[in-house]
Amino acid sequence: MRAKWWGGLAAVLTTAAAVLTLAQPAQAAAGFTVSGTRILDANGNTFLMRGVNHAHTWYAGQTSTSLANIKALGANTVRVVLASGQRWTANPASDVTTVISQCKANRLICVLEVHDTTGYGEQSGAATLAQAVDYWISIKSALTGQENFVILNIGNEPYGNGTASANWTADTKSAITRLRAAGFQHQIMVDAPNWGQDWQFIMRDNAASVFAADPQRNTVFSIHMYGVFDTAAEINDYLGRFQSANLPIVVGEFGHNHSDGNPDEDTILATAQQLGIGYLGWSWSGNGGGVEYLDMVTNFNPAQLTSWGQRIFNGANGIKATSKEATVFGGVSPSPSSSSASPSPSVSPSTSTPPPAGGCTATYAISNQWGGGFQGTVTVKAGSSAITGWTVTWTWPNGQRFTNTWNTTATTSGETVTARNAPYNGTLAAGATTSFGFTASSGATNAVPSPVSCAAS
Repeated sequence: MRAKWWGGLAAVLTTAAAVLTLAQPAQAAAGFTVSGTRILDANGNTFLMRGVNHAHTWYAGQTSTSLANIKALGANTVRVVLASGQRWTANPASDVTTVISQCKANRLICVLEVHDTTGYGEQSGAATLAQAVDYWISIKSALTGQENFVILNIGNEPYGNGTASANWTADTKSAITRLRAAGFQHQIMVDAPNWGQDWQFIMRDNAASVFAADPQRNTVFSIHMYGVFDTAAEINDYLGRFQSANLPIVVGEFGHNHSDGNPDEDTILATAQQLGIGYLGWSWSGNGGGVEYLDMVTNFNPAQLTSWGQRIFNGANGIKATSKEATVFGGVSPSPSSSSASPSPSVSPSTSTPPPAGGCTATYAISNQWGGGFQGTVTVKAGSSAITGWTVTWTWPNGQRFTNTWNTTATTSGETVTARNAPYNGTLAAGATTSFGFTASSGATNAVPSPVSCAAS
């Protein structure tokens, strides 16, 4: 987020289709790792980022109290703005060491990002990704040994909307390769071009090859959602494609309003929760230049929550309701399956009959609806014995049709749907569950199919 340091973004989201390649399994690495679409902490437990951004490099004097207050409101992660020296005075290794210590003292996972790269090619004076890597290498002493607590976000919004954004793929691969060659074992996060919003789909369409360029297969993709993402269909399609490709993504920044349009924050929060995707709202406090409304608290005072602060911390699918502390701090291991948003109260879920030993059940629920479309989740549960695969079938009652699916291989013949397990979620222990999701088109009537059948193998 450029806040007072950037102007408005003029971008139109296109609807071009793309196919992403299935990600490879995670390689051995220290600290946080990737497993399919999931981020795992150092104990091997699923970790969902639920947090906010803090502009440390401009408000260093506020960081200590801000982190404590952010934690008190329920966050488990903070994304910290650092500078590499091209646009703002570089944060030295000693300062970064202090920031990490403060994150750990407050039991917050620390996502560190270089902000000088923001809008390169369009923003005068912005740093290159190569310069950001130079900075990370220069402060490596502060980062080594902190892999359990720190995720390294190479550079914020590393390209604007100009022709330079076409270099994102090659430059991002080079940055990852250089960091690994320099000995960094941390999980790496990469931001999208187009001021983070990827309206040209450069990150989306090249994510699989970028992921493969990391010898540790431990790279997470970050999309920033502002005015480009102003409809549920756009949000669900973008995030759903990463799920379908078995690639990890987080919403690294988003807001409730913006000068370039009105993002659909309700869908961002609901879909992130439904799909098990992390999110980090922009930002705690200190915004200016006409976007002061993005402050979550006024003047860094947690007793003065703004409407945006109330929404992200205390609202539906917000931080307080969904955040779980990383188990590296000694907490209780979270459930291996991610929580889901509640189904629409006007639509009852459909569940297949109880299974025999070695069988399975399937529960179909509608989690979000909009004009002409909806999002659904199907939860598969093994019976009293373990299973090695599953097939779910139903018949659309009102002519519904898939527009996207993830965590399944689904086909439709006429009105009949057949959804089979993906390679990574077919084996279930007795009583264990997994889920797959989809978006679909619908007419005025959108009844839940019945029955929804599940067959195990």
